[in-house]
Amino acid sequence: MENKVSQFVFWTPRILSMIFIAFLALMSLDVFGTGAGFWETLAGFLIHNIPVFILIAVLAISWKREIVGGIIFILAGLLYIFFGMKNAGDWRMALAWSVQISGVAFLIGGFFLANWFKKRK
Repeated sequence: MENKVSQFVFWTPRILSMIFIAFLALMSLDVFGTGAGFWETLAGFLIHNIPVFILIAVLAISWKREIVGGIIFILAGLLYIFFGMKNAGDWRMALAWSVQISGVAFLIGGFFLANWFKKRK
């Protein structure tokens, strides 16, 4: 039973972070419907994917060093809430969708930290 729990705690943050990164990348595809030129669209696509590139690097580092993933995913969630609230007109609506996105980042960070604590024992 202990082995199954260890496997669950090991694989869950990695799989969830891959799904989360794919979701964020999918949301960046909206720049192709703006009617802008090729270079403007390409620049917009790359700018929208900066968080995706950063999280891919974080996932690669976190594969062996779970503490890095735990801290950075939680910080990423906090930053998303901060910037979402900063640029929002209606703070209640912004908080609702910010928590939905950042909640997944908090969950992933929590799983990475749980895995790190489990490895330390």
